Order: sequence, then structure tokens, then C-alpha cells
Amino acid sequence: MLARVLTSGPGPLARALYRFGHNRAAIFGLCVIVPLLIMILSYPLWWPFKPNDIDLLAMNSAPSGTHWFGTDGVGRDVFSRVLEGGRISLLVAVASTAVSAVIGFLVGAMSALGGRWADATTMRFVDLVMTLPPVIFLLVLASITGTGIWPTVLVISLLSWPLLSRMVRARLLELRERDFVLASRGMGAGLGHLLFRHGLPNSIDILVVYATLQIANAILLEAGLSFLGLGIAPPAASWGNMLNAARSTAVLEQFPWQWLFPGGALVLAVVAINFIGDGLRDAFDPRADLN
Repeated sequence: MLARVLTSGPGPLARALYRFGHNRAAIFGLCVIVPLLIMILSYPLWWPFKPNDIDLLAMNSAPSGTHWFGTDGVGRDVFSRVLEGGRISLLVAVASTAVSAVIGFLVGAMSALGGRWADATTMRFVDLVMTLPPVIFLLVLASITGTGIWPTVLVISLLSWPLLSRMVRARLLELRERDFVLASRGMGAGLGHLLFRHGLPNSIDILVVYATLQIANAILLEAGLSFLGLGIAPPAASWGNMLNAARSTAVLEQFPWQWLFPGGALVLAVVAINFIGDGLRDAFDPRADLN
């Protein structure tokens, strides 16, 4: 027995971590996103300006030693607003991803493990949701729920779960034919036991990869909604409404720091998270062990 353990090699998780650690793009993404997260979460402790502090004597000031990213049209510090906007954008992205992951997993797992009628009903509903034009659906939902953090979370969540439900269903359709699941059914295990005892552990890799990539997508969706005035409403800061406030020709030409820094932070965060998500997807790919 001991010899078998010593010669069996690393487990699937260890191999996945090894592949992730040797993915240069994923490591670059981590090196970008971790310092950015630390700055976003800790800036009130060391930065003297608050996001909505107004200095009428420093309106439209260029970047300087006092205001690193300059100020906007009413004298607010752009650096603190970029970091506060990152905090709100990431809060919306993480919360909406968590909600959509729960919905997607439950729908996909119930479809795969709930029987023929449950499968047919849930998949027709998923097909219906996926046929709706995403942009129009997003705008209609946003106009109904209104602006603010939690309405934006709700809108993005309701738009994002169908793809995950299909991936979970595909994984669990194969799982339900295995002996240990058939044995559980034979011993009278209910749907809840099958979902959380067998379905969830065997879907963790899908959920982790989905969550990472969906966070980047949700940041872009929130920025787009806020840019259109349907997401985070001023005076609260988000990267999208900061870009919306700087959309005039005069600001674009004369005060480029008002759109350059929030736009740069948005692009940097999304690219870094996508690199991490791609690295996790490759790390958890079972075909990688065959190469």
C-alpha cells in the first residue's frame, strides 16, 4: 500500500496547480491583479483624499505630486475615484458572479439529475433565455430595476447564468451513469444529496473557471451600463460612469487624465483576470495530462 502511494504521483489538484504555476500569462495576471486589489481595498488608510471631496480651487488640475491622477471638473481627486470605482466595480462583478454561479449550477444540476421531465423543462427554459438578444435584454432589465449597486448585480446575474447551466448539465449527465451515483439512487438518496454530495464536488473546476472569466465579463457589463447611465449612478464612482462623465469633446482633448486612468484601470483589470481565467481553464483541462 505504501509503495503504491509513493509511486502514484501527484493528484489532479497538484498537477493543475503545477500547470497554472508554469503559465506565464496567468502569473502575469496575478502579479497585476493582486497589487491592484491591495490598493483598492486599502487606499482609505493611506490616501488623504476621499472620492467625493470637492476642491473648487483645483478643478481640472493636471496630475501632480498632490493629486497623482489629477482632478475632475468639480475638483474631485481622480486617483481616489479610480480606486473607489474599482472597489464598486469589483463588488458588482463578484456579487453578480456568485449569484449567477448559484443559479447556473442549480439549474444545470437539477436538469441532469432530476429526471427526464426536469431535464426537458429546464433546458427549454434555458433555450428561451439564450435566444433573447443579450444587449436588448440587458437594457430592458436595467431600465426596469433602476440604477444602483444591487439592481446592477441583479441585472448582470440574470443575464449570465444560462451558459454555466449547460456546462454543468453536460458534466453531470456523464456523472449520473457512474456506479456510485446509481448506488446512491438505489439506496434512496434524494435530489439534494445528489446535488451537493456528488454534483457540486465534480463541478468545482467548471465553477472556478467560470467565476474567474465571468468576473471580467461582469466588470465590462457594469462599465457599459454605467456608461449608458443605467448602472452605478453618480456621485458614486465606477469606472463606467467616470468614462461617461469624461465623454465630452472638451474633456477628451483638454483633460485626458479624466478618462485615461479609469479606462486604463478597466482594461488592466479585465486583461489580468482573463489571463488568470485562461490559466485556470488550461490547468483544469484533463487533456493536458495527455500532452
